[in-house]
Amino acid sequence: MKAVIIPPSAIEFLKLVKKNNNRDWFNANKDRYLKELEAVAAFADALLFEMNRHDTIETASGKKSLHRIYRDTRFSKEKTPYKTNWSGSFSRATKKLRGGYYFHIEPGNSFVAGGFWGPEAGDLKRIREEIAYDATEFRKVFKSKSFNETFGSLQGEQLKSAPQGYPNDHENIDLLRFKQFLLVKKFSDKEVLSPQFMKQVNDTFKKMRPFFNLMSEVLTTDKNGISLV
Repeated sequence: MKAVIIPPSAIEFLKLVKKNNNRDWFNANKDRYLKELEAVAAFADALLFEMNRHDTIETASGKKSLHRIYRDTRFSKEKTPYKTNWSGSFSRATKKLRGGYYFHIEPGNSFVAGGFWGPEAGDLKRIREEIAYDATEFRKVFKSKSFNETFGSLQGEQLKSAPQGYPNDHENIDLLRFKQFLLVKKFSDKEVLSPQFMKQVNDTFKKMRPFFNLMSEVLTTDKNGISLV
């Protein structure tokens, strides 16, 4: 499939939203918003097609992957009504394939991410059990050349001390403290607008797979290695 680009106008529109983040301006420019939204959806559709060549994605279409530009301000101190980014996420299909993909396009702050944003309590417990028992496979993934060149290190919120039930001097305490398990790669505005961007995003998602494969194995078996699915 021919690469689909993010047009410069989609980035420029976000800059205008940031300068004019109010409903009157947005409603007056609704047609332009819909035009840029379709361009981003076309990018997401093409990306989804490429992803399904190497993974099994549950998300039905690129357009369905996109997040709303309308902000939920009910519980936020920030009351501007619109986001200043385009973003979307893709879910992997079946209970055997764990981990999720995310892309974020914003002037000066674009990135691709994936992993486990908010693991359920049972999943987090199982992950920690495995890390505590033997973190060799995790460290093998994190020390690989591909991982380091692409993501640098594991990201995500961490506890300040050991999780309940584990000593502070546990040999794997650096990994046990994680509450989120995220892989992140940033992109410049120039890269986002390049014809190579879709391929770069897809390649970045591919490079998450060793981590996803390991976590999928952990989360679909009990601590004795017996399948749960």
